[in-house]
Amino acid sequence: MGDFDDLLAANQDFAASDFNFGGFDGVAQAGVALVTCMDSRIDPLRMLGLKPGDAKIFRNPGARVTEAALEAIVLGVHLLNVDRVLVVPHTRCAVASNSEETLRERVAASAGTDATWQRFQVVEDQVATLGLDIHRITSHPLVPDTVKVGGFIYDVDSGLLNQKY
Repeated sequence: MGDFDDLLAANQDFAASDFNFGGFDGVAQAGVALVTCMDSRIDPLRMLGLKPGDAKIFRNPGARVTEAALEAIVLGVHLLNVDRVLVVPHTRCAVASNSEETLRERVAASAGTDATWQRFQVVEDQVATLGLDIHRITSHPLVPDTVKVGGFIYDVDSGLLNQKY
């Protein structure tokens, strides 16, 4: 038994019964790009009423607009049919409810080794940080003004989005 056998078996079932994107061109059919958190309580497509193939999704801790996220947005806008970008952090997020020191201590305790060197992009004020991240996108020289950019907080307890920007 391999470490991933359960997932490989599920993949076999998926490929045999549910997979229907063979030959798909990979563009965002709904013109949407989404930057959201890696939190498993978020179902990015379903929360927006979308289906596979509709959106480009970039996930990271805290839903931050990092250099890698900007790269994905620029590619999406120019090559993959994206004309709307949503940035969606969420309530009860670990990087928004812990200090850098606390996260390092928790990781160190779990790892059994020093983690003081590891950087986490802790968010002290989610709404203010969201505003800065929206600005990073709207001021980027390769993101045209025609692209609509919105900032939202996703409530993991109600499933609702609250638009902030």
